[in-house]
Amino acid sequence: MSVNKYNSHLIILPEDDHNLQIAKGFRRYLNLKDVIQVLPVARGWKKVMEEFENNHIINIRQFPKRNILLLIDFDDQEDRFSYAEGYIPENLRNRVFILGVKIEPRDLKKDVLRNFNHIKSFEDIGEALAKECAENNNELWGHHLLIHNKPELERMILSVRRFLFPN
Repeated sequence: MSVNKYNSHLIILPEDDHNLQIAKGFRRYLNLKDVIQVLPVARGWKKVMEEFENNHIINIRQFPKRNILLLIDFDDQEDRFSYAEGYIPENLRNRVFILGVKIEPRDLKKDVLRNFNHIKSFEDIGEALAKECAENNNELWGHHLLIHNKPELERMILSVRRFLFPN
């Protein structure tokens, strides 16, 4: 299902299948298929950035209510965020966000399987993250493989709260 491009919405561009499953869980928890669209995987973080640059910049300029989340693995590379951020034109930075696991989603899953009894899959991780956003909680977001997202997550929530988390 695709979103109404004239209403406020969020497009999620995932790097790989694990990120895709997390994004689907996030959308499933919120039950907002008409305002969140999860795109097919790009097959690599650089390909996420290239696809964003080649296919989405023009659309985000054309549709002022469009927001985009680039969901990538940081592969334990401290400069990955700033490198990826360099692809985003300055005038679009308030509507484009970059989030991801510090290493890879499978590392996060392995750890949360031991420490969070209700999480059994990548989609469960996405649901838990969405629930925490909706409830303004950060138990899982505070995990050592996700905590680096805090400034970007706060920035994103300020932009999408009115249509994703209205309560």
